Amino acid sequence: MSSPPEALSPADRHKLRSGLDRLWHAAGFSFAGLRAGWSEAAFRQEVLAALVLLPLSFWLGRGWVETTLLAGSVLIVMIVELLNTAVEAVVDRIGPEWHELSRRAKDMGSAAVLLSLMLCGGIWCAALYQRFAA
Repeated sequence: MSSPPEALSPADRHKLRSGLDRLWHAAGFSFAGLRAGWSEAAFRQEVLAALVLLPLSFWLGRGWVETTLLAGSVLIVMIVELLNTAVEAVVDRIGPEWHELSRRAKDMGSAAVLLSLMLCGGIWCAALYQRFAA
């Protein structure tokens, strides 16, 4: 048997929403996450790069597949950066003391960002090569 709504914590009350109300509130949480990400310098730099690269992907791509790969690789970098920031926030929330698992979590998040940047760079280099050198 489920708990009455007044017995739920404020953090769990949103789970009672349904339909468009749930979608509206979920969108609000997502935009709050983007605003929180904006406080990170790396995310701001990636957004500024995306403002240039996303329109450029429509010019550089020779079809919808190439355009999607170019634009998607840019978005993947920003997604991974947000996830890395979330991991760092959770680790920092646990405590400021040094711990091997905390270091590993932060290092792996950083490695994920690096790999996403390498993927994005490789896709863009291949597209530029195909467009101008091939």
